[in-house]
Amino acid sequence: MSEASAKGPVRVVGAEAKRVKREVLGIADRRKHRQRAAVPMRRRAREAGTRQRVYRYRCYPSPSQTEQLIRTFGACRWVYNEGLALRSNAWERHQVSLGFAETCRALTGWKREEGRKWLREVSSTVLQQALRHLETAFQQFFRRSARYPHAKRKGRSRDCAVYVRTGFRWVEDPARPGTGRVTLAKQSAPLDVRWSRPLPPGLLPVRLTMTRDRAGRFFLSVLVEESIEPLPPVFVPGSTQPKAAGLDLGLAALVTLDDGTLLEHPRLLRTYGTELARRQRELHRKTRGSRNRGKARERIARLYARIGDARKDLLDRFTTRLVRENQVLVVEDLPIANLLKPAKGTGRRRKAKLNQAIRDAAWGELLRQLRYKCDWYGRTLVVVDRFFPSTRRCSACHAKGPRLDVPVREWACGECGVVHDRDRNAAVNLRDEGMRLYWLVAMALPPGRAMPSSIRASDLPESLVVIA
Repeated sequence: MSEASAKGPVRVVGAEAKRVKREVLGIADRRKHRQRAAVPMRRRAREAGTRQRVYRYRCYPSPSQTEQLIRTFGACRWVYNEGLALRSNAWERHQVSLGFAETCRALTGWKREEGRKWLREVSSTVLQQALRHLETAFQQFFRRSARYPHAKRKGRSRDCAVYVRTGFRWVEDPARPGTGRVTLAKQSAPLDVRWSRPLPPGLLPVRLTMTRDRAGRFFLSVLVEESIEPLPPVFVPGSTQPKAAGLDLGLAALVTLDDGTLLEHPRLLRTYGTELARRQRELHRKTRGSRNRGKARERIARLYARIGDARKDLLDRFTTRLVRENQVLVVEDLPIANLLKPAKGTGRRRKAKLNQAIRDAAWGELLRQLRYKCDWYGRTLVVVDRFFPSTRRCSACHAKGPRLDVPVREWACGECGVVHDRDRNAAVNLRDEGMRLYWLVAMALPPGRAMPSSIRASDLPESLVVIA
């Protein structure tokens, strides 16, 4: 076996690749600027001192707008799947690599075909954004940060359409700065948007994203570039030490702070469990493909949307309060994906209940909100190593005790005799360890350099992580 065949198929390039694209795959050659060399597309430069922020609003399109948006969602899904099939077949059968430019030229050919004229009813910029999402998915796969892209399915994938600046018209209302009239491409009338809060006045939106959830609700996400002012620093009263808070995430209480403050677990899936079970039984009694079955699925989707909205609102309020009241927030590096692995054999029912409780707690969403809010408002999030013994270590004398089972909520230190609450003791230990890492990083920074918004123990040298 030759060395080339051992490494895999050889990529076809040059004139042969152009011939395959033109004659076999049906992709036309570049017609514009033939004499110019192909230049990789650059991302639009962001203004200095600004950050990208998304504002999400509920909107109520008219029946004609709803029909046009549904066609747009379907066209975006079809173009994404067709581009994925084209790129996969080009490599598997002909060893030819395709990119965003080739799929855009293929899209032009698809729109000229007799049976696909319905693609012309959708804005070309929206369809090109679907191909750009496909290009991003392939780039993440090549960087080994994601799996191979898979096709989108109607009813399974999210209905989404992205409009860049050439795909919408924005007219700001002078009587109410930050609000205005939004008219999407291929639509003649503006959308009915409920402006729950104004946008930064005088700013032109960079991008609009129209989505529809499973409950049939339409949302407009507006991306703007604005200057977010950091919050004033918070210090311990009577000193110059930054105020810190340790957070222990759990299931008995969703969050336990080092001062004993608790955020109770809402247990929304348990609260709505009876109604969810009843709705699921109604769904399974309906005939597949019937209109009544679709209505039953929509009722279940509306119930899940209510649960998701309540959970997100709770976490938004709590994380905002934490960021406003503290300068440093310390959490543990939880392996959430490993904790959610399904169990096999005996005890799998109990593990399934545990997985459901972890998903209901939404630890990942809580950490995500803390991460970007600390970055916005000049706070520091310290992520302690997952192997740090926060639960077993005595916060008074720092002696390490034995392993504790999950039902044990209190324990006494064998060295000093102090009785600890399991979660509060872990939060205190996390705060102390987080502040130790915080000061080590602060002393290593050059003069005048601001503290980073995130400090991860796993990214620091091992000599710093080990407790002295």
